[in-house]
Amino acid sequence: MKPQSSRRRCAIYTRKSTEEGLDQNFNSLDAQREACGAYILSQTHEGWEPTGELYDDGGYSGGSMERPGLRQLLEDVEAGMIDIIVVYKVDRLTRSLSDFARIVDVLDKHGASFVSVTQAFNTTNSMGRLTLNVLLSFAQFEREVTGERIRDKIAASKARGMWMGGTVPLGYEVKDRKLLIVPAEAEKVRHIFNRYLALRSVYALQAELAADGILTKSRMLKDGSNYGDKNFSRGALYQMLRNRIYRGEITHCGKSYPGEHHEIIDADTFDRISARLDGNRVEHRHAAYAEHPSLFAGIIWDGDGRRLTPNHANKAGVRYRYYISRKDKQRLELPIVRVPAGDIENLLIHQLRNHADVSWDGPRPTRELILATMRKITVHPDRVEIEYIDREEPVAIPATLVRCSGEKRIAAAPENYAHPRHDPALIKLIVRAHQAGKAIAASTNSTVEAAATSMAVSTPYFCSLLRLAHLAPDITAAILDGRQPAHLNRQFLARINNLPIDWQGQREMLGFA
Repeated sequence: MKPQSSRRRCAIYTRKSTEEGLDQNFNSLDAQREACGAYILSQTHEGWEPTGELYDDGGYSGGSMERPGLRQLLEDVEAGMIDIIVVYKVDRLTRSLSDFARIVDVLDKHGASFVSVTQAFNTTNSMGRLTLNVLLSFAQFEREVTGERIRDKIAASKARGMWMGGTVPLGYEVKDRKLLIVPAEAEKVRHIFNRYLALRSVYALQAELAADGILTKSRMLKDGSNYGDKNFSRGALYQMLRNRIYRGEITHCGKSYPGEHHEIIDADTFDRISARLDGNRVEHRHAAYAEHPSLFAGIIWDGDGRRLTPNHANKAGVRYRYYISRKDKQRLELPIVRVPAGDIENLLIHQLRNHADVSWDGPRPTRELILATMRKITVHPDRVEIEYIDREEPVAIPATLVRCSGEKRIAAAPENYAHPRHDPALIKLIVRAHQAGKAIAASTNSTVEAAATSMAVSTPYFCSLLRLAHLAPDITAAILDGRQPAHLNRQFLARINNLPIDWQGQREMLGFA
C-alpha cells in the first residue's frame, strides 16, 4: 500500500447498457457524472479532487470487462494516476462477481479504492467488501433473470412466426418489425435457387454469379457506412440456400415455425435443394468424387467390431491411403488396425465383379452400386468377410495382413484381385539383374569389377544383382505380371543373401511354392 496523502485523485466512471437516449443533450451518463462530481465536491475537506478525465462506456454491458472506458480506467490505476474510483452505483462498474474480484485485485495492488455515491460503503475494510459482495450477487442474479426473460420472449415470439431482428436476408426489407418482399431482390433470389438446381454445384454457381455480375445485398450501418454489393462467397451461398426464411418459416434452436412473412421459394423447390445439398455433403465426406475415392467407407469394419475410416499419409510426394480403425474408449488395449486401401479395394472389386448380376463400365464400380450390393465388410487377421445384401451367409476370402518393408499389405491369392499388383521398383530390380547377367557375359568385361564399372554400380551391389539374374522363369514372369506374393517387394528381394540355385528352392523361399 502506498502512503496516505492529503490529495486524493478521483476518477468518475459511468456506464449505460444500451445506446438508447445517448444522443440527448443530457443523458444517463451525464446524470451519473453530475452526481459523482457533486459527491467528490462534498469530500473536498478530505483532499478529494476530480482528475478531469472522462471514463465513459455508453452501450456496453456490465457482464463483461471488454469495455474501452473501463480498460483505460484500470490502465490509469496501474500507472498510479488514480486513488479513488467514484461510481453512481456498484453495478455501473460491474455486474459479475468474478470480474469484481479482478478489479479489486488491481485496486489493492496499487493502493486504490472505489466509492459508490448511492450506496454507503467502501472497499477498505472487510465489512465493506462483504456488503459489496452481497450487492453484486443480487446484481448478477438480476442480470441473469433479465437475460432468461428476454430469451423466453424471443422463443415465444419466434414460435408465433414473428421476425425478431438480425441480418435481413436478400429479397426482404423490414417495416414495422415485419419482413416484406422486395420484388427486384426476390427475382434475384429465385434466379440463384433455380441456377443451383441446374448446376448442382455451389462452386459452379459462385463462378456463374460472379461472371454475370450478380452481387450481394447492399446494406447501411448505423454510422452511415455501406457494405455489401460484392461477389457472393461460397459460404454465403450455402447459408442462403439453407435459409428457411425463403420458405416462409422462422427458425429457433433448430426448430422451424410458419412465419408471418411470405415465402419467396416454394416448398417443393426448397426441399429439392436441401436434399441435393445433403447428398453433396455425404459424397464429400466419403470423397466420392476424389481422384482416389474411398469407395467402401462406412461399410468396412475390423475383426473387433470397430469401424474402419479413410485416412492417408504423404511421403516424398506420394499419397498412401488406408482404412484405419477408430479407438474404442472401452477397449483401449486393442491395437490400431491399418489396412492399405489399394489392396483391400482391389480385392473387394474383384469379388464384386464375380458376384451374380453385377456389372459396370470402367475399372471401378460406383459407390451407389457398392452400397446396393454389399452390406458389410469385415477384415479379420486371417480373412476378409463380405456380407452381400442378397445372401444370408457371408463370403470369406483367405487373406492376411503382413508387414512388408515397414508397411502393411494384404496377402491373398493372386486370383482374388481385380487388377495385377505391379511393383515398379521390384520390376526395375529384375531388369537390372538381367542387365548384370549380360554385363558379366560380355567379352569386354574380364572381371567382376569391370562389369560393375560398366553399369556404374559398386561391386557388392553388382554381386547382389547377379544372384537375381538366375531366378526361375516362372518367378520372373509372375513379378512382371504383378502376381507376386504381397510380402515380396524390392527391399525384401534385394536383402536375400542365400538365394538357392535350384528353382524349386527359390519358389519355396519367395512364397511361390
